[in-house]
Amino acid sequence: MENDPDNESMEQNLCAKTAEEELNKSFSLEASLSKFSYIDLDKELEFKNDLIDDKEFDIPQVDTPPTLESILNETDDEDETFVLEDPTLLNIDTVDSHSYDTSSVASSDSGDRTNLKRKKKLPDSFSLHGSVMRHSLLKGISAQIASAADKVDAGLPTAIAVSSLIAVGTSHGLALIFGKSSQYFPAYQNQALRLCLGNTSVGGQYGAISALSINNDCSRLLCGFAKGQITMWDLASGKLLRSITDAHPPGTAILHIKFTDDPTLAVCNDSGGSVFELTFKRVMGVRTCESRCLFSGSKGEVCCIEPLHSKPELKDHPITQFSLLAMASLTKILVIGLKPSLKVWMTFPYGRMDPSSVPLLAWHFVAVHNYVNPMLAFCRGDVVHFLLVKRDESGAIHVTKQRHLHLHYDLINFTWINSRTIVLLDSVEKLHVIDRQTQEELETVEISEVQLVYNSSHFKSLATGGNVSQALALVGEKACYQSISGCGGQIFYLGTKSVYVMMLRSWRERVDHLLKQDCLTEALALAWSFHEGKAKAVVGLSGDANKRKAVVADRMVEILFHYADRALKKCPEQGKIQVMEQHFQDMVPVIVDYCLLLQRKDLLFSQLYDKLGESSVAKGVFLECLEPYILSDKLGGITPQVMKDLLVHFQDKKLMENVEALIVHMDITSLDIQQVVLMCWENRLYDAMIYVYNRGMNEFISPMEKLFRVIAPPLNAGKTLTDEQVIMGNKLLVYISCCLAGRAYPLGDIPEDLVPLVKNQVFEFLIRLHSAEASPEEEIYPYIRTLLHFDTREFLNVLALTFEDFKNDKQAVEYQQRIVDILLKVMVENSDFTPSQVGCLFTFLARQLAKPDNTLFVNRTLFDQVLEFLCSPDDDSRHSERQQVLLELLQAGGIVQFEESRLIRMAEKAEFYQICEFMYEREHQYDKIIDCYLRDPLREEEVFNYIHNILSIPGHSAEEKQSVWQKAMERIENQVLLFKFLRSLLDPREGIHVNQELLQISPSIIERFIDLLCQFSPNQVIETLQVLECYRLEETIQITQKYQLHEVIAYLLEKKGDTHGAFLIMLERLQSKLQEITHQGESTKEDPLLKGVESTVVETIALCQRNSHNLNQQQREALWFPLLEAMMAPQKLSSSAVPHPHSEALKSLTMQVLNSMAAFIALPSILQRILQDPVYGKGKLGEIQGLILGMLDTFNYEQTLLETTTSLLNQDLHWSLCHLRASVTRGLNPKQDYCSICLQQYKRRQEMTDEIIVFSCGHLYHSFCLQSKECTVEIEGQTRWTCYKCSSSNKVGKLSENSSEIKRGKITPSQVKMSPTYHQSKGDPAAKRATSEPVLDPQQIQAFDHLCRLYRGSSRLALLTELSQNRSSESYRPFGGSQSGSAFNSVFQNENFQLQLIPPPVTED
Repeated sequence: MENDPDNESMEQNLCAKTAEEELNKSFSLEASLSKFSYIDLDKELEFKNDLIDDKEFDIPQVDTPPTLESILNETDDEDETFVLEDPTLLNIDTVDSHSYDTSSVASSDSGDRTNLKRKKKLPDSFSLHGSVMRHSLLKGISAQIASAADKVDAGLPTAIAVSSLIAVGTSHGLALIFGKSSQYFPAYQNQALRLCLGNTSVGGQYGAISALSINNDCSRLLCGFAKGQITMWDLASGKLLRSITDAHPPGTAILHIKFTDDPTLAVCNDSGGSVFELTFKRVMGVRTCESRCLFSGSKGEVCCIEPLHSKPELKDHPITQFSLLAMASLTKILVIGLKPSLKVWMTFPYGRMDPSSVPLLAWHFVAVHNYVNPMLAFCRGDVVHFLLVKRDESGAIHVTKQRHLHLHYDLINFTWINSRTIVLLDSVEKLHVIDRQTQEELETVEISEVQLVYNSSHFKSLATGGNVSQALALVGEKACYQSISGCGGQIFYLGTKSVYVMMLRSWRERVDHLLKQDCLTEALALAWSFHEGKAKAVVGLSGDANKRKAVVADRMVEILFHYADRALKKCPEQGKIQVMEQHFQDMVPVIVDYCLLLQRKDLLFSQLYDKLGESSVAKGVFLECLEPYILSDKLGGITPQVMKDLLVHFQDKKLMENVEALIVHMDITSLDIQQVVLMCWENRLYDAMIYVYNRGMNEFISPMEKLFRVIAPPLNAGKTLTDEQVIMGNKLLVYISCCLAGRAYPLGDIPEDLVPLVKNQVFEFLIRLHSAEASPEEEIYPYIRTLLHFDTREFLNVLALTFEDFKNDKQAVEYQQRIVDILLKVMVENSDFTPSQVGCLFTFLARQLAKPDNTLFVNRTLFDQVLEFLCSPDDDSRHSERQQVLLELLQAGGIVQFEESRLIRMAEKAEFYQICEFMYEREHQYDKIIDCYLRDPLREEEVFNYIHNILSIPGHSAEEKQSVWQKAMERIENQVLLFKFLRSLLDPREGIHVNQELLQISPSIIERFIDLLCQFSPNQVIETLQVLECYRLEETIQITQKYQLHEVIAYLLEKKGDTHGAFLIMLERLQSKLQEITHQGESTKEDPLLKGVESTVVETIALCQRNSHNLNQQQREALWFPLLEAMMAPQKLSSSAVPHPHSEALKSLTMQVLNSMAAFIALPSILQRILQDPVYGKGKLGEIQGLILGMLDTFNYEQTLLETTTSLLNQDLHWSLCHLRASVTRGLNPKQDYCSICLQQYKRRQEMTDEIIVFSCGHLYHSFCLQSKECTVEIEGQTRWTCYKCSSSNKVGKLSENSSEIKRGKITPSQVKMSPTYHQSKGDPAAKRATSEPVLDPQQIQAFDHLCRLYRGSSRLALLTELSQNRSSESYRPFGGSQSGSAFNSVFQNENFQLQLIPPPVTED
């Protein structure tokens, strides 16, 4: 849309047209639109409206319609509640008057209070719809308005009315008439001033013209004045016909004056809010005017009226006889009928909305559900409602609601440009073109350059003293009713110095407009939307659908040629090849897409291809664009040259997979077949090769021969196939399957007339005795033999599917029998096949023989041979494979080929227990199946599920269930089976959750399970005992003693409470292991004896640690000292010149014992016991010097650590308290001297109970204001304040409560609360006392916690935290040598640990 005058002139220069020629063209278009408007209505009736989903709600009829008097007597109190059936029809958003800013757009009295509602971003619809509207300046009229203001003192323009003439009213009471009408051309050719009605003296008496109206035949003009007078003029002669001064109450301005379709009837609306009907008569040559009040402004002020006008072609419409008039007051909408008698047809209340928004009304005839009826659009604010008015057979009028339109801006004007397109003007002077049916915004145009004239002064009735209500004056702030006039698809806008006209562009003009802006892709997309009938606001396309498509297609072809030229011209001549490719990849696909959419392949593969072929890069991109269309079978009929170039291009780029995919979707009959086959074979494109043979030459056998030559030699030699050969073999199987099934490979179907011939050829090929180029060593039936070696199961599946499709004729039966005989001859007489392959063959045969219509014959002795082969092999290899093959054979129906007793004997001999189960189940011998499960090691544990199924699932007889139960009870004596059963039942770790209380298992059964557990899984006894319940300790101890499980006995004694007994057992075991390791000679690093000692020591230490805290000092020494002596005994024995090989390891374990016992035994006692030892008491202290020095080093380290951390804690606490006290006693500096909520200075509020609250963020509030915003929180039963601005803007997180709390009577680090009297009385001793008492209250403690959180890292905070924890004896090890417990994760135990002696961090104030 060309809003800028420079752009407009540029476009006019490009088109080589003057402004007048442009206007003549537009006005001619308007005339043609008027001429064909009836045709358009008929076309609209035929339009299938798929997009509209209008949900109509009939407004309920009443028995007695209200009279006009009853409506006038209704109270229009805005506080009156009104309940509507569908509340979504109304805009009931509450308006906060403080949330709007004031702005001015084009006049001094036109404030916009709603510009802040624009929260949604305007959609960019230019690329989708192009420029929909064309707007032009009427230079001739604009110049003459300015000239009239200078020469005759006409004043500024105030109102405009348009018909076949243009009438402009001025502020000095003149009416300027422009244009010249003719019978065939009701246009505005020369924009000449035709008449100047009135004079300035009359203007001085009547005031400015505030409203204009021209009747239907353009013979009369009505002028309404700011001081209330009305004049009627003859537009043919320029004579004044009537001057009306008593039509309405004096002292009120005329806001609206409108002719109805009846030239003798008009309506007017004054600034008092009243509506009057004017009836013009001529009696005895005297012209008179009778006035009747339709609506009194004393009961509700009407500010907008709109009579229903019908075009001449709709003058016989049944609605027109009612002469409908729509009126919009400040609270409701009324639709009344003026004829045949005054009657109210509808009232509709607005509901709550912005009082400054402008009520708008607009009528138009539209086609809905194949009927043309008038539709009333009304809105106030940002919601447009559509009401459809219909007349039923009884003559009554029905009003039904259509889908309403929600906007994100407030409207000040609504204009129908046609029945499907509406133009809206918002409060910041932006035009929005919207499609009514889809509610899609087509274009947005800025018209601030118009400098629109507003009617605010008339609504305020300034000419008569401003005696209007405040509500009407507020609405008039944005009133521009008289500045905008629509006629014949055009909209005229009256500015303070000019007149503009807007109209829809024709479809061709919209496309050309995009082309001028070099938007070729958008132009093509828009033209395609015209072609498909999906475009909006279409003008200039007529005729049937095919004719319209042909016209648009021709234009699109022209654009495509231009697009191709542009693509070649704008290609960079130098630079990287990737840049050129990217350029063409952006443009060439567009050409290809639209040519194919237009079905112009002739154009694509001839002229456009030749044009793009001038550039090799463009040609390559063009060929690549064809690929997706070929693969989706949307592009056929490619010329041979293009097809050849396509294959060569992909071959040059090494994209052979793409070449194969293309070939199988192309008609290659026009290419060199041999050359294509050679290319496919060399590049291993087997699918393409088969396709070329089949489609190009109707040859189906040659591809098979080629593939067999590749895979047969390695298979016959017993070699493993390569991946490439496996792929070829799989393709060969699929190809044979397709040929035998009548399907083409790799896709499609073989022609029906060729299907029998192809099947016979393939069968004859497969059953050939020898290949074409056979060597003397070749075995018979090479093709079948090769396929069986490659994949026996899949080849037989192919044959099975083929046999299913065979008809039962003689030739088919012969082929089947012949194939079966060859299969048997090849596989049975050859030892190269595995049992699985042989089994697959006989399974295939069994399935074929089991068919009811079977005609095959197979010698039964062959099945006996197969049974012998599977059950009595030369070796025991592939046992499960042979069993599975035989089972499949039986399940496929092969059981009828065997003698069952012999089969069972051989299966038992071969240990094929699944075969036995299959046979026993056929004979219902379920008890014998239990033996099959128990004897099968792979399925032994499944026997319980089988027994459960037999006993619980219905369908088995009582005798069968009883036999199974007896068999189970006999077999349960097997202890291994019993152990597995009890473990599944009792051990919760097995995954079977059984409610032990419901089972009520006796302890004896659990002890039996423990006994079996000790036998079969002794390593899991302790783990199982830890999760088991309900076992007796004494009996369990006896069981474990029987099996000499020392660790288990110790665990049970400890659980019993006999700690000393458990310790003695562990000590005895440790001593025996130490004795073994002492007498051992050489040792290795991974000595199992040493590992056993280490594990026993760890377990014994853990036992002592678990029980020491419950014992007294004497009992503890009875545990730890024997353990220490046991560990030191081997070292005493080896204290000779030759040290023991494990001496270092034993010393490390001894140190571990010392470190562990130091937590429970006093250090002097340990030293005394060591020194009293007879061995060490003889002066051999040097031998234990290392132990003692290690203990002393550990003690010194921990003493230093404790002293250092205590000092750090004291320093940090002192610094934190000093900082906290400084924060508490520091004053707060407010950012402003007014409350941040009410914006009043705090000194103005003198209430004694009100207090002033200052936060640390600098915001200041009255306490009453904070209470009104609910800025309080409850913490630990106390009410705390929060800053309103900071908390509402989420600038303060969870710490906002800590930084914004208060305690009455005291100054905290976060805020100050004071009353005005406190603020002024600086010498109050109580106040001083209050500020000088630093007290640690709860919020100060929270502040201290916040300071603690400032410390990051494990240096100081982790150290202090760990020291503050209460460690139990079993987790805390004062000496760092212990290897058990959680102390290993301590920061103290880290060998890289260092004290971080740094000063505490300083927080910013």
